[in-house]
Amino acid sequence: MKTISVFGVFVADLCFISNAIPEKGQTILGSQHIIGPGGKGSNQAIAAAKLNGSVNFISKIGKDKNGEMALTLYKELGINTACIIQDENHSTGVAGIMVNEKTGENAINIIPGAAGTLTHNDIEKNLNLITKAEIFLTQLETPYEVTSYVLKKAKVKGLATILNPAPACKIKNDDFKLIDFFTPNETEAEFYLNKKIETEKDIKNASEEFLKKGIKNIVITLGERGCYFANKKENFFLEAFKLKDPVLDTTGAGDAFNGALAVGLSKDLQIKEVLTFANKVAAISTTKQGAAASMPSLEDIKSY
Repeated sequence: MKTISVFGVFVADLCFISNAIPEKGQTILGSQHIIGPGGKGSNQAIAAAKLNGSVNFISKIGKDKNGEMALTLYKELGINTACIIQDENHSTGVAGIMVNEKTGENAINIIPGAAGTLTHNDIEKNLNLITKAEIFLTQLETPYEVTSYVLKKAKVKGLATILNPAPACKIKNDDFKLIDFFTPNETEAEFYLNKKIETEKDIKNASEEFLKKGIKNIVITLGERGCYFANKKENFFLEAFKLKDPVLDTTGAGDAFNGALAVGLSKDLQIKEVLTFANKVAAISTTKQGAAASMPSLEDIKSY
């Protein structure tokens, strides 16, 4: 199995659960409050590790209780922490998450903390270990210039690159050419193309536009509608995995998908097998509350 390097953010999730997400100026009473590990990069690394992937996580955390929570969890899961920097001058990041317990929908505000201070120099110090892997997975919660820098280094070293463009922010035109797998959801795809994407035709046209930017493979995740894949050789829709349990919380479902995508690619599976696997992992994650806590293990997937 190929090794996966994940570059991203760890934050402590402060999760507020109630029967609605408050609107502007509104105060509501909630039913539950959970504090746990989060951050897209961390969630994706955890998702991959729980699926028995060989994972190396690159990030920066504070020397505080939230940072210790991260290191303890990674040790339990067998994630390589050699590239995690502990910063005495900045606190570990946090995220405030509002979850609607009736629908599983969420709204998130993230403060990256120490991870927001990552630099080119931090990457250079850890470059040998980062590029010893064969698959590189990242998102857009880290400072963009640093993400762009490490993406370029990974591509030059021949790693298969996955960019999950979340949260959506401007990507340099040249950086699109460094991406082997681009995995936006519908909202993120709309951001990059500056137009609404609703119908199947819209999705196909959007994928063509992404491929023209130099991306090798495009995967648009469609929530309960599954996902759409396209490259220059083939394209297809894949239906969402049919669940036997109710959806409780969609927080982290995209991270589960991306972590599973990396693991599927690390096993050299055919792309349809990889995406079927990722769809299943993401769907099952929505039947549990929390982000990192909802990531299913390989045993969960096999027995579901």
